[in-house]
Amino acid sequence: MSASESSDTQIAGNSTPAPASPKNFWQRLGPGLITGASDDDPSGIATYSQAGAQFQFLLLWTMLLTLPLMVAIQEISARIGRVSGQGIAANIRRQYSPWILYPLIAMVIAANTVNLGADIGAMGAALKLVIGGPALLYAVSFAIVCASTQVLMSYRRFANALKWLSLVLLSYVATALMIHVPWRQALHATLVPSIQWNRAFLTTLIAVMGTTISPYLFFWQSSLETEEMRAGPIEEPLKIDPTQTRAEFNRISWDTWIGMAASNLIAFFVMLTAGAVLYGRYSDIQTSQQAAAALKPLAGRFAESLFAAGIIGTGLMAVPVLAGSAGYAAGEAMNWRTGLDRKPNRAKAFYAVIVVATLLGLAVNFTPLDPFKALFWSAVLNGIASVPVMVIVMIMASSRGVMGSAARIPMLLRVVGWIATAAMAAACIGLFVTWQ
Repeated sequence: MSASESSDTQIAGNSTPAPASPKNFWQRLGPGLITGASDDDPSGIATYSQAGAQFQFLLLWTMLLTLPLMVAIQEISARIGRVSGQGIAANIRRQYSPWILYPLIAMVIAANTVNLGADIGAMGAALKLVIGGPALLYAVSFAIVCASTQVLMSYRRFANALKWLSLVLLSYVATALMIHVPWRQALHATLVPSIQWNRAFLTTLIAVMGTTISPYLFFWQSSLETEEMRAGPIEEPLKIDPTQTRAEFNRISWDTWIGMAASNLIAFFVMLTAGAVLYGRYSDIQTSQQAAAALKPLAGRFAESLFAAGIIGTGLMAVPVLAGSAGYAAGEAMNWRTGLDRKPNRAKAFYAVIVVATLLGLAVNFTPLDPFKALFWSAVLNGIASVPVMVIVMIMASSRGVMGSAARIPMLLRVVGWIATAAMAAACIGLFVTWQ
């Protein structure tokens, strides 16, 4: 599935840049790594913790199953952005009816806003676990910090900050290494899939799938590729300058594989920790901060603090990504100027959406709305939106109007992308079947 396959673009006389050396390899990572790391947001941590607490290791195999599916749809989304020079929403606007565009964008933004609220609230509650004090005040502070960094920081500094912040995910690996894990049992569950045909198991399976593959990630990585393109000194969309195709597709492939592998590896360790420590003791875990608090009497104060620190760190990554993807989706759909590389006075509506989405998410924490139900409804909206978005993404990936005649998607990548789409459609159907 690598972009370097023989089915990729063959360009006569292409002067492909030399491969990245180990020294600058980290610098070349970007949209894929940031997207993958932001997928493990506090609400995702809650889902994985609940899966482990309820079913121990029985769902660990999903991390292997979803990895190639995630890579395929994310890499295709990234290629669309880099080839066309526009994000997914802009391409949908150009290729399809407003009756398709606006309902999809509305669902994605609504789901993002609810998810933002849950993540901001989880960050405030996690900091309260560590140092005490008012969780809502912390939530307000986190919301202000996340919105301000996107508005005030340059794109390059912002992207670098998110990239380094992704290292906080290692706290979940450290937490797992602090506890006793029956590794033989865990590895068997990872390599040998097991399914229980009951409502609780199937609902949790669907939740894990929906948390791992979310439509806001498609919009974000595609749009971030356009940011990387504009940030380059002589970069052009690959439709205009196909001489860069091979090198750019190689970079996108590596970046996406590393980002998605990191995402699923961390999710694996969260589920592993919850399964080893909380299973049989705390089966009603509903939020990430509940999982952190439950670790304290069973694995010690340091394990609780480390897990809570991970919630805060992942939230600081995920909240800007959720708000940013809402900004890109709305801005591209309305044909506004978009881009974190632009000054706020040059893209006022785009930044306004980011700020308003963050504030609306924060406001959710001041309502009687149950955070667990909020996450459920955001998962429902994401599940509904993901299938048509993935179908359109796959169609656009084969469209000459979007991709031009040179930058073809390899057959293997297209096949796995359609499998991912079918898997999400099945998960969405299963969600409604197990609803009652």
